[in-house]
Amino acid sequence: MKRTTRFLEHAVDREDRPDGTILLRSAYPLGPTVDKTGDWLHRWATEAPDRTFIAERSGAGWREESYAATLQKARRIAQSLLARGMGPDTPILIMSGNGVDHGLLALAAQYVGIPTAPVAEQYSLIHGAHGRLRHAIEVIHPKMAYVVDAEQYGEALALDALNGIEIVASRPGGNGSVTPFADLLKGDSSVDVDAAYARVTPDAVVKILMTSGSTSAPKGVMTTHRMMCVNQTQLADSLPFLRDRPPRVVDWLPWNHVFGGSHNFNMMLANGGSLYIDDGKPVKGLFDRTLENLSMITGTLVFNVPVGFAMLLSALEKDPDLRQRFFQDLDLIFYAGASLPQDVWQGFERMAHAVKGEIPLMTSSWGLTETAPAAMMQQEPIERSGVVGVPMTGVTVKLIPDDDMRCEVRVKGPNIMPGYFEEPEKTRAAFDDEGYFITGDAMVFLDPEDMNKGMKFDGRISEDFKLLTGTWVRAAQLRLDMLTCLAPLAADVVITGADRNQIGVMIFPDRAELEREGFDLSDDNGAIRCKLLQGEIHRRLAERAREVSGSSSLISRAIVLSEPPSMPEGEMTAKGNLNFRKVLTRRKDLLDRLYADADPAVVTI
Repeated sequence: MKRTTRFLEHAVDREDRPDGTILLRSAYPLGPTVDKTGDWLHRWATEAPDRTFIAERSGAGWREESYAATLQKARRIAQSLLARGMGPDTPILIMSGNGVDHGLLALAAQYVGIPTAPVAEQYSLIHGAHGRLRHAIEVIHPKMAYVVDAEQYGEALALDALNGIEIVASRPGGNGSVTPFADLLKGDSSVDVDAAYARVTPDAVVKILMTSGSTSAPKGVMTTHRMMCVNQTQLADSLPFLRDRPPRVVDWLPWNHVFGGSHNFNMMLANGGSLYIDDGKPVKGLFDRTLENLSMITGTLVFNVPVGFAMLLSALEKDPDLRQRFFQDLDLIFYAGASLPQDVWQGFERMAHAVKGEIPLMTSSWGLTETAPAAMMQQEPIERSGVVGVPMTGVTVKLIPDDDMRCEVRVKGPNIMPGYFEEPEKTRAAFDDEGYFITGDAMVFLDPEDMNKGMKFDGRISEDFKLLTGTWVRAAQLRLDMLTCLAPLAADVVITGADRNQIGVMIFPDRAELEREGFDLSDDNGAIRCKLLQGEIHRRLAERAREVSGSSSLISRAIVLSEPPSMPEGEMTAKGNLNFRKVLTRRKDLLDRLYADADPAVVTI
């Protein structure tokens, strides 16, 4: 199939050490990099002053802010912040989700070196999740907090933890103690904002991003101008078409996560692009809003999680007009969070070829909050998902192989964090004696004889465990296998078996799917006991058992959980990822039941 989108061919330099450690680097040099995000803003306010930088839905249309208007408003807000005595030691907590005012406030703070700390809006809007919000406040110690609507966020704003902190809201309502965002836009002419901007260095910490907390308590990742600016150079080095024309996205990915808030937001800013905020999401009840937004404007790049792409593919199949407009200018389809199912991958290839006779680059990358985020990328076209590619320019990847040629991954480069906010011990523990960041991730080579074929993610080292027999279990890969085996019945699963004789699986069901299929979802003290459902799970596990060999991959028992994962209890992160340790700890009674052969809710093979 024809492919015309420009890409960078893989070219990797390899160094082998006597102890077996492998160092991989890109053979390409790192391109020119600006010092701070305000440099991008100044450039495009000069070169394309009237081009839309950021937009959000407003009534039947869009509220759009041009590059010139964005620079002007960011400078005024920065004046107001400086007039309050704010600086590097007075972070701003952003409690709301994506929005134009959120973006203006973040850029203004970055402009004069004031850190912002965006947190998941669920922490404020869900009563039971306020503990997570309190934890973030205790970590960050903000001087100001922003919400879009003081009434909507009223319960969270009443928390004692926010006493003494100035609250700013775009819609303050009748709350006289809340500062209207419009007041920040007035600026303060007595403040020399140019001098403040000149003092900001590439090493200034301008974001504190909370890690997801999927394996431990969330930590604040200090993010500098250098990290964000270098990472955009690395992305444009890997995806040269970003420099060919200004990109455009219609994007919902949340800004409290590094991918939405640094990767995608800054990709538009760095390349003079336009970011249209999608206020829909790939979930029931909100996806129709995404389709409405796409009916108004489509992007040259599209970013999503696999379930979002699956929903989008189904919608495109039913709407020829949307399908035509969606693909006509598309350069990139980028999936994140998990591997894109092959049928969805092929569906997009087929549609793109039918619409425009060519296929955009379909790809993914690898990285973490601590790496800004992109550190490796699949730069070349490939025929399947799951491959994260090769090191990006300026990054050195340190691989420590085990006996199975599975490699622990460590990284070094100018896009790596300086450390965790006010956590010196955790910072020291995060780096090895050569200064490589210890990611905790594992990878395997697609072809050990050809580094240019790239690597494939192979789970988290910390998720692996041993059975009582001493057999290592690769839990992350097994989880992916189980999600495929049990689709669409399982929304998510937890692999069990540490210090036990057999591997088990705790299943969080897709209740809507099970109800459509007519399964009885009666609760049996935290588990679902349904003979029809148990019979179907037994059939699938038994069929899989005939195809696998060895105790390290054989799933011998299963239990279906009746209660969904709880965000307030820490079982689910703001990203929607499971905290496996928390699930196993909180539901220890169900874990024990899973290994009780006489329990009627347990499926065994």
